[in-house]
Amino acid sequence: MKSLFATSFIVLGIIAAQPLAAQDADFAEEDVVTVNGCALMPGTRCPGVDLRNLDLRHVDLRKADLVGADLRGADLRHARLDQAKLDNARLDGANLNRASLQQTAMRGVSAVGTSFVGAQAWNLTAQGGHFKDADFTGANLEFARFSGASMHDATLRAVNLEMAWLPKADLKGADLRDANLQESKMNHANLESADMTGARLHYGTFLNMHMSNCTACPFDWEK
Repeated sequence: MKSLFATSFIVLGIIAAQPLAAQDADFAEEDVVTVNGCALMPGTRCPGVDLRNLDLRHVDLRKADLVGADLRGADLRHARLDQAKLDNARLDGANLNRASLQQTAMRGVSAVGTSFVGAQAWNLTAQGGHFKDADFTGANLEFARFSGASMHDATLRAVNLEMAWLPKADLKGADLRDANLQESKMNHANLESADMTGARLHYGTFLNMHMSNCTACPFDWEK
């Protein structure tokens, strides 16, 4: 009986270890690219690393610690950055078109002129971020957090911002045409000179917004 129990335990141990082995096989040591001391793989810890202007297309950096990293001008198209930490990182001029940013942390990030076209960014946390002239065309930003973010002249055309939080966000001159803002929270936001033509506003809250010269803004929301 003891022999049978021991054998069963060993077999179960081998089965349980298989997913981990498979994961390790996907990132064999010789396949991992290292830049400035940072191994470009899921779960890597590289706060403050310099990755400027690099070709990082399709890179898998899920759950990576890139707090304060410098990614200015980097090409991150189709990159996987789900649950990565990019708080206070510098992404100015980077290309994140079609990148996956689900549950990614970007608090205080600088992303001036950055392209997020078609990005999948469900539950992105980007409070206090700087997104002047950023392009989010067609991106999925459902449940995203942009409280207090600066988004002057940002392009948010046809984005999904359903149930997103944007209180006190500065959206002066932003293009929100055809955006889905259903159940979004935009209290005290600045929408001066913004364009919301064709946007879906059902059940959203727009309390005390600044809307001078805004096109198709919900001026009568509180009536």
